[in-house]
Amino acid sequence: MGQTLAEQLLSRAAGHAVAAGEITLARVDRCLTQDGTGPLAVRRLEEAGMVQAANPAGTVLYLDHAAPSPRRELSNDHMLLREFAARVGCRLSEVGEGVCHQLMAEDHAAPGEVIIGADSHTCTAGALGAFATGMGSTDVAVGIALGMNWFRVPESFRVELSGEFSRGVYAKDVILALIGQIGADGATYKALEFGGPAVSRLAMDERLTMANMAVEAGAKVGLFPSDQETRRYLTEQGRGDAWQPLAADTDATYERVLRVDLGELEPVVACPHTVDNISLVQDVAGTPIQQVFIGSCTNGRISDLEVAAEILRGRRVHSGTRLIVVPASRRVYLEALDRGFLRIFVEAGGMVLAPGCGPCVGVHEGILGDGEASFNTSNRNFKGRLGNPEAFIYLGSPATAAATALRGRITDPREVLE
Repeated sequence: MGQTLAEQLLSRAAGHAVAAGEITLARVDRCLTQDGTGPLAVRRLEEAGMVQAANPAGTVLYLDHAAPSPRRELSNDHMLLREFAARVGCRLSEVGEGVCHQLMAEDHAAPGEVIIGADSHTCTAGALGAFATGMGSTDVAVGIALGMNWFRVPESFRVELSGEFSRGVYAKDVILALIGQIGADGATYKALEFGGPAVSRLAMDERLTMANMAVEAGAKVGLFPSDQETRRYLTEQGRGDAWQPLAADTDATYERVLRVDLGELEPVVACPHTVDNISLVQDVAGTPIQQVFIGSCTNGRISDLEVAAEILRGRRVHSGTRLIVVPASRRVYLEALDRGFLRIFVEAGGMVLAPGCGPCVGVHEGILGDGEASFNTSNRNFKGRLGNPEAFIYLGSPATAAATALRGRITDPREVLE
C-alpha cells in the first residue's frame, strides 16, 4: 500500500515503515525554541540533569518574539538562552536576525527531515517537504537532549489545488478560505498535504504561508511535495545540495480529499475572534481600522512586502490609521531596503521595525488600545493576541492590508489594484 508524505517522512526517521494511527520513536533532525518557550525547555533540562544537545548543529535557539527585549524579565530569559547555547555548543539566533520559522526555511530546513519546535508554527517548514511540527517545551527539551522523540503518525487530508489566481487573490486567501471551510478544529492532529496541478505553480513564499497556517485548522503538519520549486528555492539560499525529490505515492490512502479551485476564490478576511470566522472582504468592507500590521512568519517575506509596496507607492496611509511593517528576517530586510520598499513604507507614513515577530504576540511595539481594531497579515486573531483582550483583530493578505491602510477601513485590494 502506498504512503502519504507524512507516513514516508516518519518511516525514514523511524527506520521502518509506519502507518497512520501508529505511535513510533523517530530520529529528530532539527530542534528549535524561541525566547518565549526556550527558557522553560532549558530549565527542564537543568532539572533533569540533562544539559546537553545530541545534535548541536541542528539545534537553534531564536531570540525573536521579544526582540529587542522590552522588559527586564525577558532580557534575563535572553541571557539564559545565550548561556545555554554556549554551554552545549548549539546555535543561537540573535536579536535582529528575524523570525525563527523564516530563518529555519532560509538556513536549515530541508526535504525529508523531521523538525520539532517549541512553537506551534514550526509547521511552516513543511513547505520544503519536511515533517515539521510544534511541541511543548518539555517535549522539545527531550528532543534537544536525546535527538529523538515519539510521534503519533497522523492521518492525512489531501488538498487538491487547481486553477490559477485571479487578480487580488493570494496564498493567504487560499489557506484562510480552507480554514473557514473545515473549521479551526477540522484537521486536529491530521496532516494537511497539498497537491494537485496548481501546486507546481506556487512559489515557495506562497507555500510557506499555507504550511504556516495549517495548525490554525488543528493540523499537526502542513506538507508540500519537494519539487523543482523546492530545488530552486534551496539553490537560491545557497543550499541546493540539500534538495531531494519527494512526493506521496499515487496509491496513498487519505482520510479526506478537499478540492480548491484557485480561480474561484475571492479576497477573504478572518474576523474577530477566531481564525475560522471567515468573510469575503467585500462583505466587511468599510469596517474602521486603527492599525495595520504587515509582517510575521506568515507574510513577512520579500514577495509580501513587494505586493504591499506596489499598492502604497506614492500614496499616504490614512490619517487615522497606523501602519507597522516588520520584515521576517535580516535577509528580507536588506533586500527590501535595496529594492526601495522600506522607503516606500516610510514615505507613506508607515513605521518599519527590526526583523522579528514585532506586534504579533502583543509583547511590545504595536499593542492596541481598548476598542481598537488592527488588520494583520499574521496568523492568529484570538482575544489578547496583540496585547489587549479588549481589542479586535482581522486577518488577511498583504494586498488587503495595504489597501486597508490607505483607506483606514477594510478595503478590497482589487479596488486599489485596478
